[in-house]
Amino acid sequence: MGTHGTLEFLPGKSVVLSDSCLPDAVLGPVPFLYIYNTDNPPEGTIAKRRSTATLIGHMQSVMTESGLYGDLSELADRIDEYNRARDADPARAHALEHVILELIKKTRLAQEINLEKIQECGGGMNEVIDAAHLSLTRIYNSQIPDGMHIFGSIPQGDKRASYITGLLRFNQELRKLMIDLSGLDIVPKAGEFALHKMLDEQARKFTSAILKGNDPRIAAEIALGDTLKRPNSKLLIPVSEKIRELSDLIQASDEHTALLRGLNGGYIEPGPSGLVSRGRTDILPTGRNFYSLDPYSVPTEAAFRVGRKLGEVLLEKYRSEEGRYPETVAVYWMASDIMWSDGETFGKLLHLLGVEPIWKQGRVRELKIIPLSSLGRPRIDINVRASGILRDCFYNCIELLDDAIAKVAALDEPDEMNYIKKHQGSSSRRMPRIFGSKAGTYGMGVNLALYASAWKEEAELADIYIAWNGYGYGRDMYGDASHDDLIAQLKTVDVTFNKTATDEYDLLGCCCYFGTHGGMTIAAETIKGEKVATYYGDTRDPSHVEVRTLAEELTRVVRTKLLNPKYIDGLKEHGYSGASELSRRIGRVYGWDATTGQVDDWIFDDIARTFILDQKNRNFFEENNPYALEEIGRRLLEAHERGVWQADPDVIEELKEAYLMIEGWIEDKMDGTGGHVQGGSIDIYTMNDIASWKKKIGHMKEGKS
Repeated sequence: MGTHGTLEFLPGKSVVLSDSCLPDAVLGPVPFLYIYNTDNPPEGTIAKRRSTATLIGHMQSVMTESGLYGDLSELADRIDEYNRARDADPARAHALEHVILELIKKTRLAQEINLEKIQECGGGMNEVIDAAHLSLTRIYNSQIPDGMHIFGSIPQGDKRASYITGLLRFNQELRKLMIDLSGLDIVPKAGEFALHKMLDEQARKFTSAILKGNDPRIAAEIALGDTLKRPNSKLLIPVSEKIRELSDLIQASDEHTALLRGLNGGYIEPGPSGLVSRGRTDILPTGRNFYSLDPYSVPTEAAFRVGRKLGEVLLEKYRSEEGRYPETVAVYWMASDIMWSDGETFGKLLHLLGVEPIWKQGRVRELKIIPLSSLGRPRIDINVRASGILRDCFYNCIELLDDAIAKVAALDEPDEMNYIKKHQGSSSRRMPRIFGSKAGTYGMGVNLALYASAWKEEAELADIYIAWNGYGYGRDMYGDASHDDLIAQLKTVDVTFNKTATDEYDLLGCCCYFGTHGGMTIAAETIKGEKVATYYGDTRDPSHVEVRTLAEELTRVVRTKLLNPKYIDGLKEHGYSGASELSRRIGRVYGWDATTGQVDDWIFDDIARTFILDQKNRNFFEENNPYALEEIGRRLLEAHERGVWQADPDVIEELKEAYLMIEGWIEDKMDGTGGHVQGGSIDIYTMNDIASWKKKIGHMKEGKS
């Protein structure tokens, strides 16, 4: 069952495995049918290459808007009320200003919007409200899964309407139609939360009406009522047909039949894969043996343009904060960047170097150096940690990037305009700038040490990152031990970076994110002896590229999902599995803070209040999976004891009392169960494992790697 297992990540060759490679040794000639999420071509491709899997692609969870809740919803309502009263009732507007400012502080938006800075610089209430509105809109526009997908099930009724509304969100077809039907000639701005909310409510009603068999004109009347001003919109028929077409494709998905056909030795039809939330509706119907893309087509021209913009926004953000360009940007480069967004991060890396691809017939054929006079800035050095899947599936991309680095390093340019050349120094030896785990292996080490609580000081996590990830890759290099080169380059890092391209996955979705981006950050800071900037890019909407701090992105994900009652209730519908997923996500919050220190203390406070101290949620865990709640409590206590979390005194005392109660539940449930009780998701590493890591790190420090 994907995503993902351990079989395809056991040691051995990347492709054409022999019986000395562990995946092949385990499987032998046994046919392998693998149920897999169609939105995950990177790991699905590895399953096909390294464990000869025939994939039965399944549908993603139904995605819905995050919405606002609690004090965030109250703040949005008060801002709307203020905007209505500002001109008509100045006295009421003035009273609302105090309410709004208190709510901004209560919801912890004050830090996000730089409230103090706005006020210190003489910014008025309008500027404060614009900033708050923008933040609320970012939360609202984030999509969340409505529970989990159940294999073989098809969304029906309102769920299908929500699913299709989400599918048409990437290219804004439904929002554009609602605007046109309303007789408006506008383009919604990023901070217009109320407008976005109204358009989405109308879109959902319209989609539902079409699915119930209504004529498009009637559906428009149902959705818009008296606000319908342009019933003959040219968009009405095409969008209605698209809704019906998507509904037919969803209905044609037959995951159970595909699996049974495979078990009967039958043929599983192939099909594409990718993010349905980024407009890849061609992945429907599901139940097919999915494939990915042409490795030589990336970065595509469209992806390069997005990557170029991403690079420019990153550099401008750093310049505005630090007053100079960063000399080295360290990047976690994942196969998902290529398979989900056609190489946007790849394009950004090339643009930082001052290089652009040349395409012929849709394939990248050569590289062009952009002159400094056109570039208008220094060439930025890069330190890349490539994922194991990217290494195995897209080595041509690693070689292409390495070629770009070599071209830039050889240019006759002053050091202050070419940081690659500056850091290369007088050495004639080519230093690798693309690193990863040892050839034939996967993983980054740091996440394992954190989960096993096998560390005392941050320097140990830095050592583990270097030990596991100090292998160089490039045109004439494949997994060469290059730990000293990695250390030398980490000394020059000013920024660490990763990005999101979808709401289907986020930085709490997998431990590899904090293990690598977090591990890279703590290694750079330990070696430099100072803090480095940690940024997170956002290309969910390629027309509106953003770069935020990692702390801001963590806060967005926590607000929209982990602490969102709508998200929690969706997972609670799945009982044991939903509780386990919540526990894993909270463990990853701890991982991010331990490696980067970018998680605000209030987040841990609210996690404790929401999951441990809330009686209703505690009852859910007790009934469905007390082990998951024990894991949450244990991680929170560990975070506090290590000084990672400076807890609210009342919260920590109540947490300790609750944890003793949880241990009592578990002891009671273990009595006479006959072995039927399962634990939560627990990763076990013995002290012998940790000792071997430390021995290896010691050898590296002595130059014996």
